[in-house]
Amino acid sequence: MKTVRAGAMLLAGTMLSGVPVMAQTAPAAPSAGAGAAPTQAVAPAPVRTIKTLRVEGAQRIEPETVLSYTKLRVGIPYTPETLDQALKDLQASELFADFSISGVETGDIVLRVRENPIINRVILEGNKRLKEDKIKKEIKLSPRQIFTRTAVRQDVARIVELYRRQGRFGAVVEPKMVNLDQNRVDVVFEISEGPKSKVRQINIIGNEKFSDDELRGAMYTKQSRWFRFLSSATSYDQDRLAADQQKLRLFYLTNGYADFRVTSAVAELTPDKKDFIITYVVEEGPRYKFGDVKVDSQIRDFDNEKLAQSLPMKKGDWYNAKLIEDSIDSLSQTAGLFGYAFTDVNPDFQRDKDTLTMSITFNIAEAKRTYVERIDINGNTQTQDKVVRREIRVAEGDAFNSFQVRRSQDRINSLGYFQEKLEIKQNPGSTPDRIVLETNVEEQSTGSLQLSAGYSSLERFIIQANITQRNFRGKGQELRAGVNYSAYSKSIELGFTEPYVFDKNIALGVDVFRRDFNSFNYLGTTRQTTYSQVSTGFQVRAGVPLTEYWSLSGRYGLTYDQVGLASSFFNADGSCNFQQAGRYLCDSIGNRWTSSVGYSLIYDSLNSRLRPTAGHRFSFSQDFAGLGGDVKYIRTRAEGAKFKGLGKGFVFSILGEGGYIHSLEGSRGPGIDPVRIVDRFYLGEPQFRGFDIRGVGPRVLRVPYVIGNDGSQSLSKDRQQFVDDALGGRAYYLARAELEIPLGSGAREMGLRPSVYVQAGSLWGVTRPLPSLNFPQAKDANGNPLFNKDGSPTLAPVAQTDAQGRPLFQVPTNDSTTADKTAGLTTTCQTGYSATLGGACSGGTANIALQNTNYAQEQFYLGTWKPRVSIGIGVNWNSPFGPLRIDLAKALVTQPGDDPKLITFNVGTQF
Repeated sequence: MKTVRAGAMLLAGTMLSGVPVMAQTAPAAPSAGAGAAPTQAVAPAPVRTIKTLRVEGAQRIEPETVLSYTKLRVGIPYTPETLDQALKDLQASELFADFSISGVETGDIVLRVRENPIINRVILEGNKRLKEDKIKKEIKLSPRQIFTRTAVRQDVARIVELYRRQGRFGAVVEPKMVNLDQNRVDVVFEISEGPKSKVRQINIIGNEKFSDDELRGAMYTKQSRWFRFLSSATSYDQDRLAADQQKLRLFYLTNGYADFRVTSAVAELTPDKKDFIITYVVEEGPRYKFGDVKVDSQIRDFDNEKLAQSLPMKKGDWYNAKLIEDSIDSLSQTAGLFGYAFTDVNPDFQRDKDTLTMSITFNIAEAKRTYVERIDINGNTQTQDKVVRREIRVAEGDAFNSFQVRRSQDRINSLGYFQEKLEIKQNPGSTPDRIVLETNVEEQSTGSLQLSAGYSSLERFIIQANITQRNFRGKGQELRAGVNYSAYSKSIELGFTEPYVFDKNIALGVDVFRRDFNSFNYLGTTRQTTYSQVSTGFQVRAGVPLTEYWSLSGRYGLTYDQVGLASSFFNADGSCNFQQAGRYLCDSIGNRWTSSVGYSLIYDSLNSRLRPTAGHRFSFSQDFAGLGGDVKYIRTRAEGAKFKGLGKGFVFSILGEGGYIHSLEGSRGPGIDPVRIVDRFYLGEPQFRGFDIRGVGPRVLRVPYVIGNDGSQSLSKDRQQFVDDALGGRAYYLARAELEIPLGSGAREMGLRPSVYVQAGSLWGVTRPLPSLNFPQAKDANGNPLFNKDGSPTLAPVAQTDAQGRPLFQVPTNDSTTADKTAGLTTTCQTGYSATLGGACSGGTANIALQNTNYAQEQFYLGTWKPRVSIGIGVNWNSPFGPLRIDLAKALVTQPGDDPKLITFNVGTQF
């Protein structure tokens, strides 16, 4: 505006090149008594006529357009005021950077203008907390527009306001203009965002019945403290002041103070211009109790007395405004159950200030029974209409029922195809007794790609990949595939589910799988496989609903199991080497078919199957093996869960499960459990956080002996040296109590959902295997037992043998006659040497018998019903690279042999 101001000052000071604005006024005359001279008359300004009129300097704007912004025309008279107004009109157009008028003396008027430049670019610098696209959609300046200083000032104010909405009241925006050729400019907004303005202190004046801390706890806004570093509630928000006043009022109204009011709310910036101090002045008033509570219904179907008795408040209770709101909702829902959709419930208050009571009459206006005229579904671009409609529990033409509408919302939300908080709107129909149910959905990703990674002392690194499409082809079908790879197991699974076969309420699914499980241990850095289990099979599933909440499903499965051991665990005759493998593994090897049929009875009232906050779920299932095949058993399992919202975003849940498997084959021999190792239950990660995979329950540890420098023998303490074989169990239980903790809006925007939990469970019930190892105790020449220094028995060496069981010998290294060729080599010759094991021996050198000193002690932990307990915290995070779950769980109570684990995590993404 410097140029414009200069033009205006020039006009005011010289007023058109010497033409007088008005005649000079003489000094004031002295009083008559002093002989004052007479006052001079003011000469009127001369009036001239515009002879010619032209525009100079216009480039993009036509001269006629320039003149159209003024009232100057050829042939009209003009005065200094007329020309001054023309300059003001040009300034108001905001099209020109500079303008002036010449030719005033002759009447040949020339308007000289310099147009405002064209904006080439709008550049933002220094903005980190606000994205560029969010700022640019709020400002008016944009490329190819005409630059004006007014627009720049307005945009600066808009940007500052955007930062204030984020709580950054110290934000400063400095506009700059970079001149380019062809009358173009770049507009640069240099932004200094500054820190977020926090609420340093909240003062409350006038409260006597409740402490400051109690009232602050009821507000949305919180005082800035170090432990609230993740909360956005500590940032100052002007709009939140009004909301906090309502929260204060609600707090007092729910505690009986019906006359409470906030007389003032002031937010002051601290002297350092960083934070705010908020002060509320309140008047509490007296505390009221409920008087008479009545219901006056104009709907003939309702019994007023029974309705009044069903309300939560009673005469004599402390007044609570929340109970009144709940009563209105309850009465409206009750009316909705009877088909009255648009019921007007109005509470009539009778305040008695003498007795400090509040009597209430709930007036229910007369209404007509409502019927569903139409059900509209909007927003589903991929999902077919029928997928949504089949979850709606009312049909067009049915009587309206509020419970069924609410249940329909829960069922649609449980699909997981749409954004949460879906609500079915109730709109008036074509007549007063008709209603239109409008379902507005917003589709979300229904495909998921999950990558899980973990680390275990047994398995080392674990990688899993699962891909699932829960709304295949928009028909609600589920298609999934999964791959699991680790040093411990490998598997691939495929599955497909059609929830409505031929549009009938019958679900049908099929699963095909192959699972390769390997049990192994490490001796030093050498990996040794103990046994392997390869399962290949399929399962067919079907389910039908029995009622709204109960359903029944059945299944048939056929599995071929191959359980084998490494070749090093077999003797020369092909029999299993108990000493090498262990009897419990030798008893499990073999190939067998399992043909099973099963059913599940399920009760489900959860408001969402994906992220429930209310409701129950219970299932009871049994599987019978023996419908053909080689295996016979009955397996029974039960699961239950309850979810409850505690308010303010807290969700509490209790989950429990248990199972038992009983063999129908009878005894399989001494020391052999009637249920095979591949059919038993296993417990650990991921069900039981705080323990490793199969880390709970019966197991066998083969702990090796190590020989010290002094020749003594002792058990190794390095768990990586152990052979750790989980045996599984016939019975188990597991329970978990979990509390999901809400965070501030900032953390919610990041997708953080932490929870704390405690778990208890156990796995037990397996026959103790017969001992596999029976090393003799070493004795001296007189037959007396030998012991180590710590008192443990010294074990006698055992001769080493080849694959055919023949003793092995070593050619001595101090025999000079054989040192060049055979010294130190292994042979089956007790004397001499043979190039091949078992071949003819030549030579007379006596060899040294090789002895096996790698002993191991079998430690059996058969499990107990006594619980293991773990406590932990887990966090779900919708990270930029996909959903991430991290668990930190500590095993508080363990049993001998258990394998605890502290940290697990997994990550995935959606498409």
